[in-house]
Amino acid sequence: MTTNQEQMIAGSEYLKRTQGISSAPLEAYLNFGYVLLVIAGADGDVPESEMNWLINHQRMIGAPEEVIEKYKTFNYKNANLEDLLPKVKGDVPGFSAPRTLLYHAIKMSRADKDYSKEEQEAVKKAAKLLGVEDDITMALNTLVDMEENVESMLKALIHTETL
Repeated sequence: MTTNQEQMIAGSEYLKRTQGISSAPLEAYLNFGYVLLVIAGADGDVPESEMNWLINHQRMIGAPEEVIEKYKTFNYKNANLEDLLPKVKGDVPGFSAPRTLLYHAIKMSRADKDYSKEEQEAVKKAAKLLGVEDDITMALNTLVDMEENVESMLKALIHTETL
């Protein structure tokens, strides 16, 4: 018999389009957010803007509301990445949970417009712990920079942001 945690839950069209994942177990959705909270909270705090980023992102990818509610009370300060990481998986054999987690942790950490030195160090530390090479971590940081610049350019072009 399959438990709720073992049942695959369909992801959103956004998740399918952006990451190629069509479903994941409930436990994977839950622990994906927990890992992001541990990394983004490594500086001792997850401000409202970062928590809102997580909640909005998880809704966008199709995480169930029951999972999202658990993020709000999760004790990220006492959690362990080594325990959480193996529980993050999707339905794609080549899915790189560590790289995906780092990418989203960088985005979440920058949600408050203050990617502090402590957060940057936490990402580097998490990358080492997750076995992600330095050049990949640097490329993920650069990618997030580029995405933010493209978003700013679009806002400038459509006159919703000025220089």
